[in-house]
Amino acid sequence: MSDPQANAAQIDYWNANVGKTWAELQDLLDAQIDPLGRAAMAALPLSPDAHVLDIGCGCGQTTYQLAERLGSGGKVTGIDISEPMLAVARNRASTAPEVAVRFVLADAQTDALGGGQFDAAFSRFGVMFFSDPTAAFRNIRRRLKPGAPLAFVCWRPISENLWMSAPRACLDDLVPSQPVTDPTAPGPFAFADPDRVRTLLSDAGFSAITLTPHMAHVGVATLEGQVQISLKVGPLGSLLREEPQWRDVATERVSRMLEAYLTPDGVKMPAAVWIVTACA
Repeated sequence: MSDPQANAAQIDYWNANVGKTWAELQDLLDAQIDPLGRAAMAALPLSPDAHVLDIGCGCGQTTYQLAERLGSGGKVTGIDISEPMLAVARNRASTAPEVAVRFVLADAQTDALGGGQFDAAFSRFGVMFFSDPTAAFRNIRRRLKPGAPLAFVCWRPISENLWMSAPRACLDDLVPSQPVTDPTAPGPFAFADPDRVRTLLSDAGFSAITLTPHMAHVGVATLEGQVQISLKVGPLGSLLREEPQWRDVATERVSRMLEAYLTPDGVKMPAAVWIVTACA
């Protein structure tokens, strides 16, 4: 087992401003990434009485969506390291009241989680933040019954995800972007390289590993909502937390940029992900 303190930086990160921001923007962010999570969920075979582990469940949308797929004998356990986000999850009304749903503050890399009790595991953008991904996936595999399926969705390179790169680029002439020093460091794009993902899962003992590229256009219903996400999440959000003096300029420029992506259904921008499946 890896060092219990190995994820301390990420635990601090997701319990401070970032976790609070995601909790605050729960409705907007759920709308933004919901289609991507559902695409991965469709690749996860479930029996009606399954006990499912939702890794990095955040504010709980996917946990309840998994419950909707189960019968009254099913159970879903959502785990996350962010208490602010779990507080939102626990306060949400269950969309499948006959299914047992619980939320646990836990680190999938280091915590026991219960040995071999889960029939399946799922994650929507919750597995790219481990300090030791091989140890984390090995720990997750131990919690799954033999042959249990795993499915998750993770981002492909930021260059293919305009919804995250374009807002930051609006300020590149004023505050140039810094080059990424370690693309494999914990973060949203740590699993962009498909060969790395295959190796991590294989080294952790998973088999039947597949990565399927998936493209979608994501966004929220209003320009104002998309601007709010752009200013608080992703590279531009990180910049503005460090240098808030650029917020007014960023608001004006991002609003103007996003107008080009406004459709009758709201703002829609390209997003590129991997749908990953494997077997314990």
